[in-house]
Amino acid sequence: MPDLRNPILRGFNPDPSILRVGSDYYIATSTFEYHPAVRLHHSTDLAHWSTIGHALEDGFDLRGIPDSGGVWAPSLSYADGLFWLAYSVVRTMDGDDKDIDNYLVTASSVMGPWSEPVHLGSRGFDFSFFHDPDGTHWIVGVQWDHRPEHPSFSGLVLEQYLPDEERTAGETTVLYREEGLVEGPNLYRIGDWYYLLIAAGGTGWNHGITLARSRALRGPYERDPREAVLTTRDAPGHPLQKAGHGELVQTPAGDWVLVHLASRPTLHLGERYSTLGRETCLQRVEFDDAGWLRLVGGGHRAQVAVGGEGAEAGNGSAPARREWVDDFDGPVLDSVRWSTLRAPLPPAVADLSRRPGWLALRGGHSPASVFDQSMILTRVEEHEAEMEVLIDADPRSPREAAGVIAWYDRAGWIWLQITHDPENGRHLRVVQRDGVSIRSAPTVVPGGPLRLRVALAGPRLTFAWAEQTGEWHEVPGIFPAWTLSDDHGPRLRFTGLFLGVRADDLDGRGWRADIGRARVRFVEAAHR
Repeated sequence: MPDLRNPILRGFNPDPSILRVGSDYYIATSTFEYHPAVRLHHSTDLAHWSTIGHALEDGFDLRGIPDSGGVWAPSLSYADGLFWLAYSVVRTMDGDDKDIDNYLVTASSVMGPWSEPVHLGSRGFDFSFFHDPDGTHWIVGVQWDHRPEHPSFSGLVLEQYLPDEERTAGETTVLYREEGLVEGPNLYRIGDWYYLLIAAGGTGWNHGITLARSRALRGPYERDPREAVLTTRDAPGHPLQKAGHGELVQTPAGDWVLVHLASRPTLHLGERYSTLGRETCLQRVEFDDAGWLRLVGGGHRAQVAVGGEGAEAGNGSAPARREWVDDFDGPVLDSVRWSTLRAPLPPAVADLSRRPGWLALRGGHSPASVFDQSMILTRVEEHEAEMEVLIDADPRSPREAAGVIAWYDRAGWIWLQITHDPENGRHLRVVQRDGVSIRSAPTVVPGGPLRLRVALAGPRLTFAWAEQTGEWHEVPGIFPAWTLSDDHGPRLRFTGLFLGVRADDLDGRGWRADIGRARVRFVEAAHR
């Protein structure tokens, strides 16, 4: 294993599930309400990763799903010559109630095509598969209790899966429960032990990973005497916060590696805000003389720099500056770079043939919609980031608008839009939503295509505009990027900050904005 620097998957890439098949490593990550769903990543050395696509793409539709609902915690495994992918679709999450459907798809290649989904029931979430060496197949997951006088996390349960019949056996065994939150379970048979790897403490600042073990599959399971195998809950200044929700993989040399999520918060007035969402990290681990899992080198805190055997960790694969450009000259939208909300944009909405070198984006619903928003988004990977886009838009109504947006969810976004009203004609405004919407004063701009820029600097956002070949003009104001985070407000929020382009046509008359060259740049913070 070479040296690496965490996070290995930067920006919103939570709930990692890792798998090795031969010399190839794969990680699947959660996508929640974003499309395509279940992001897939590949490496041959654990340090250098590329996003190779998504498992749930064509025909996958999550319209109507709430913010931070959708596809939770995919689990990737390999058995009987097939890749197995289990995932949960959270359809409602109001108060004590969660409506959840769990599914299994399989494929002979990680790139698909994937089978039609098999429904695994709606008992809970975070389902993963354990393929016992004896040839049987088992599901382990969280059992959810909706009754308000009972703990919602009512235990980690085991149920046999019968692949020949494509169904579960229908009888469950509670493997493990404790007073605190336990979720994200994964089972392993290592030597004479069954090990249950557990995410504990919730997915916030108290998050961590613990372990339980048993000589028998159905238990009883004894808990690790240590509080946590991995956590940073006791180190609020540590660069990798919320460390937890992990899986194990073994290298061909027999070494063990733990994949897990973590967040790199930014500070605003001394408070931490995880604007980048939850990211994917790796740690080297080993089993001690008593058979318990421990970080190589000791301790329980996630490390940014992870060294290979007998080596100090170097700078890893993440460069200080990264940039990409999309000239919209391909036949389809690049779904590795761009995501949409809940469903794909039909060709009539996102048209790459209408004007070569431009994306003709037909306006859609308002930012409050859970159905048909017209927006393309890309993950923010660093606390210093910038997006610049060329937009040719000629709105004729306050109900027509297009521009660049910093997006967290329907209740949190900041949008520099080109719009129109009778008093100001064509102009720019910054509209921001933090529960309620507020608008800046108008900035009148000339006709023709405009370049719009959104820049992130830690907890702050700024905007600028320019004519197609002119100089930049700053839009007045510094805007609160820190509100676009998991940690702002009273609601549970599980995703991360995106930058993107959107168009609204609230009259539904087919109004379009043409989107030209998009440039995205990230600058990594100085190495610690």
